[in-house]
Amino acid sequence: MSRRKTTKKRSIIPDPIYNSEIASLLINKILIDGKKSLAENIFYTVMRDIKNNNKDKEDAIEVLKKAIKNSTPIIEIKARRVGGATYQVPTEIKPERGRSLALKFIIKSARNRPGKSMSIKLQNEILDAYNNVGNSVKKKEEIHKMAEANKAFTNLKL
Repeated sequence: MSRRKTTKKRSIIPDPIYNSEIASLLINKILIDGKKSLAENIFYTVMRDIKNNNKDKEDAIEVLKKAIKNSTPIIEIKARRVGGATYQVPTEIKPERGRSLALKFIIKSARNRPGKSMSIKLQNEILDAYNNVGNSVKKKEEIHKMAEANKAFTNLKL
């Protein structure tokens, strides 16, 4: 962290097919070992399958946005040392950080699912998050429960 200047926020280039920044962010989270074409292939396969299998005929990018919204935490816990004791202090988080955490939860939950292909696992996790079930939503609720349990330490500002 620089003490002199604040860092400039980099602009996110939207993906070419959906023209969406969220899609671009998710592709970059899927990315492993710099193989972006493989990550894009996985993502577009997932979106095509969601569009084809959707009973409500809602747009696939809208399903993704609602899934991210359902798994976005509002509060997180940060450790704060006061006197020799470490306290877990709940703090509100900015929307960009919340979205980043939600994407991280969805990708990690999809990777931990049993199954063969990453596209099928990611599709199922996105649909579960869209329906407010699944591991990414459970992770969000777990964070909120921990923040609720440590609500007494909110006066210890970071």
